[in-house]
Amino acid sequence: MSRDAAAGNWSRAGVAGVAIGVIAAGAAAGIAMDRLAVGRGMRKKARLALDATGPYGALRGAPGKAVADDGTQLYYETDELDDLPDPAADAPRRRRLFGRKAPAPVTVVFSHGYCLNQDSWHFQRAALRGLVRTVHWDQRSHGRSGRGVAQRGPGAVPVTIEQLGRDLKAVIDAAAPEGPLVLVGHSMGGMTMMALADQYPELVRERVVAVALVGTSSGRLGEVNYGLPVAGVNAVRRVLPGVLKALGSQPELVERGRRASADLFAGLIKRYSFSSKDVDPAVARFAERMIEGTPIDVVAEFYPAFADHDKTGALAEFREVPALVLAGESDLVTPSTHSEAIQDLLPDAELVLVPDAGHLVMLEHPEVVTDRLADLLTRAGAVPAGANVDPHGSTARPGG
Repeated sequence: MSRDAAAGNWSRAGVAGVAIGVIAAGAAAGIAMDRLAVGRGMRKKARLALDATGPYGALRGAPGKAVADDGTQLYYETDELDDLPDPAADAPRRRRLFGRKAPAPVTVVFSHGYCLNQDSWHFQRAALRGLVRTVHWDQRSHGRSGRGVAQRGPGAVPVTIEQLGRDLKAVIDAAAPEGPLVLVGHSMGGMTMMALADQYPELVRERVVAVALVGTSSGRLGEVNYGLPVAGVNAVRRVLPGVLKALGSQPELVERGRRASADLFAGLIKRYSFSSKDVDPAVARFAERMIEGTPIDVVAEFYPAFADHDKTGALAEFREVPALVLAGESDLVTPSTHSEAIQDLLPDAELVLVPDAGHLVMLEHPEVVTDRLADLLTRAGAVPAGANVDPHGSTARPGG
């Protein structure tokens, strides 16, 4: 095969990988490099500069590992209530955010979305740090967690949302074995919470005091058109099985294609992540790095789980606790109508639809998400009543 022919194959494989990872159901990322009307070399230098200077994703906590029921190692980090480098120096910030340190021994567990990792909650983590105990974890095969054991080898089985619910239970058992819980999930992370409630309803009834469901769905994802005309959606669905098979059998080829088509990749996934025209390029690049870090075979092996996902019945377990249901009005991956459907089943939940926001609303409009999350914590008794959030943790704490 000639070099040109091989490059063409890599490019086509890369486009196929992007189509699956973005159109199928994924939380993706984007970068505003389209504003730079310069050559590819200059865009590459700009990305490297953003990688070197951006603070996003730099927050770290006390590391830990949980073991899933199939032996998969699940990585998590804990930010303790008094886990600040210098609590005395940060006292003014504490008073500004919540008036005083949260008295309740609540643990807030954050679950991230498909093709992302725990750092996708950067802004909310920065704002809540030292004010309430939090646990951030990487879903199996994402971030610093191990590849799913059950998904490897000759007897490999597909990932299921039910498995992710059991993974969340393992993380809770390891990182927060007692005390009240607030569960926060974005996209696939929200589905993971529903699977937890479906399989462990007694845990929800006994320990969960509030839930936040951000840009997620309880089912019927097969009806989402991703902003495409009907013919386009139907075409994607017709070729999907064959493309998935190719992705699973030739991950190295597809990865090379994805790298070769980086500019196309960045522009395409930007459409499915953000709606605003003025997204900070450093934030967009940060999001792009997260999805770049997700191997294409992981993208492929998770996809079937979304088509099968239906946890509408499990939402009943959240009816008795304060709930926040939030989505971007322009979300093309899990449209805001799915959040409205969730709120219909949780009539006492607060429904927030954020204008000019896409799927990665917690990165695009972090001040809104952080403000409503803080209010939820107040309603749940995790922070003093009447407290207000002012800033939203726009930068990482140096050395944090």
